Amino acid sequence: MLNIIEGGVTAPKGFLAAGVACGLKKDGKKDLAIVYSEDPAAAAGVFTTNIVKGHSLQVTMEHIKNGYAQAIVINSGNANACVGEQGMKDAREMAELTAQLLDCPPEDVLVGSTGVIGSRLNMPLIRSGIRTAVASLSAEGGRDAQEAIMTTDLVAKEVAVELEIQDETVRIGAMAKGSGMIHPNMATMIGVITTDANISKSLLDKALRETVMHTFNRVSVDGDTSVCDMVIILANGQANNAGIVREGMEYEKFKDALDQVCTHLARMIARDGEGATKLVEIVAQGAINAEDAYKVVSAIAKSPLVKTAIFGEDANWGRIITAAGYSGASFDPNLVDIFIGDLMVCQNGTALNFDENAAKKILQRKEVKITINLKRGTFSDRMWTCDFSYDYVKINGSYRS
Repeated sequence: MLNIIEGGVTAPKGFLAAGVACGLKKDGKKDLAIVYSEDPAAAAGVFTTNIVKGHSLQVTMEHIKNGYAQAIVINSGNANACVGEQGMKDAREMAELTAQLLDCPPEDVLVGSTGVIGSRLNMPLIRSGIRTAVASLSAEGGRDAQEAIMTTDLVAKEVAVELEIQDETVRIGAMAKGSGMIHPNMATMIGVITTDANISKSLLDKALRETVMHTFNRVSVDGDTSVCDMVIILANGQANNAGIVREGMEYEKFKDALDQVCTHLARMIARDGEGATKLVEIVAQGAINAEDAYKVVSAIAKSPLVKTAIFGEDANWGRIITAAGYSGASFDPNLVDIFIGDLMVCQNGTALNFDENAAKKILQRKEVKITINLKRGTFSDRMWTCDFSYDYVKINGSYRS
């Protein structure tokens, strides 16, 4: 039985967190977070596939190779990307100072940075923020940490669940940030997941990678994939379950819970897309293979014409079939059915005389589902996205100012 509980990343036993304002953000909001495990934890991560990678991200990718971590330090307001060798030095210093204050090895500290690309970190502010955050660590600090990693996010994104594994209570907590530059393969999003489960490093890594593939990697706000992005999971074993060391029922219970946590956050990211007014779920059915199903949902989800039509509450299904047509997927246009909500608007590739008012009412909802059935096979996929409003352009037209 899975219960949703309070606490975010500090819900599992043995995790502390803090979020503070150190001055990186001009508005005085929180901008530096630390999540800390009292015991060294098994660690796994999934990282952006963009070949341009922020310096903090590169340090994290180095440190996580040993499969363990004890702390994560994350700043917002500055991506620490594309600033040369000094960016690497600054990221390493963030890890070293955090490690010194927490009395753990520097290689057990992971680093994240998010914000504007191409500006040096203000290290005096960062140093002060790290010291303040370490001094502020608490079992109630999850929400503060979540607030500190936000950039253009309007909504805090955290969740925690509780379940029974091997006759012990296990908890999984998580927080994420992400609102724009969101597309599969890790976009401008950072996710931190904590658990007190006792699970092997290899199975933790396997569970995270497989779960991310159909949750965080099925979110698209605008088709852009950024350079600083990652999802990290730490498992410190404090639940004292016997140990998940092989695939089987207990592993599947853990993975199902992780899936629910990541699905919850992925939907929140899509719903909170920059300027968004609607959460949109795109579903492709009847594809010949998994690759074609993905191509179709991806093309539709990142089509500006589809997304603006949804914002304008215009049932212009021609934009949907057009996006599928240029996706690279193989299908027969003369077989395609399209639904907006539960209303069929296209059958066998041909226009239907559907009720426009009924379609508009569906598109006025805060959650809209679009289904396209290719009727060629048995494979399906889905992606969460949002509409494009006037505010998306306003937000991104003045992001640096």
